[in-house]
Amino acid sequence: MSARGVSPVNPFDFRGASVMVTGASRGIGAACARRFAEAGADIIGLATSTESLAQTRAVVEGLGRRFTGLAAHLGVRCEVYRVLADLCDHVPDALVHAAGINRRSPVGEFPDDDWDEVLAVNLTAPFILTRELGRGMVARGSGKVVFLASMLSFQGGLTIPAYAASKGGIAQVTKSFANEWARLGVNVNAVAPGYVDSDMNTALKNDPTRLRQISERIPSGVWATPSQIADAVMYLCSPAASYVHGTVLCADGGWLGR
Repeated sequence: MSARGVSPVNPFDFRGASVMVTGASRGIGAACARRFAEAGADIIGLATSTESLAQTRAVVEGLGRRFTGLAAHLGVRCEVYRVLADLCDHVPDALVHAAGINRRSPVGEFPDDDWDEVLAVNLTAPFILTRELGRGMVARGSGKVVFLASMLSFQGGLTIPAYAASKGGIAQVTKSFANEWARLGVNVNAVAPGYVDSDMNTALKNDPTRLRQISERIPSGVWATPSQIADAVMYLCSPAASYVHGTVLCADGGWLGR
């Protein structure tokens, strides 16, 4: 990581940087942890249990980087604040919000508890972590925050009203933080993945009809890998994106342009 506004010869050299990734045990989060470690960063990984982080830890440490594992259920507010206490005032150079959950039911039958849990994990927890850690970034005069938005930040979807609401909220809160912190040296942006070949989409991948329908609609014709989304995240955390603020970067294979 370089000084504010200065792009080094290699803007993707993260040696000496500390990157915190939520949802680091699998999928996009695990891919982000690997990508940043490959680029030289030390990783703080957050997941529901430290045991679930074993594979990510092995990958990061195998690359010669330090790994710190933290455990919390982001749907429980006191656990979110416990994570902040566990950090002992350490403020990472970059914060990547890859944790997320989804629940499916027809809108007319969608349970209150599912609504509350999805909004707590996908929207409230990222807001709290960004607000609290971001204050330290502002005081330092530098920092990067990347939220994980979604195509559902722009579309309503079917049987996933809470997920759509949470991701719509993420797109807006990204802009809210950026509007206030851009002039203070902190870049706040989001990546909106299209359909990703990950655990969250197992049900869709296992439905031959839906798999065919979705794949045919994607202009690139293929689903993203978690590593491809991690590449977009890394760009937004790099000096190459020093003048990018409040943007929701769509990494969707062309889905929204169709």
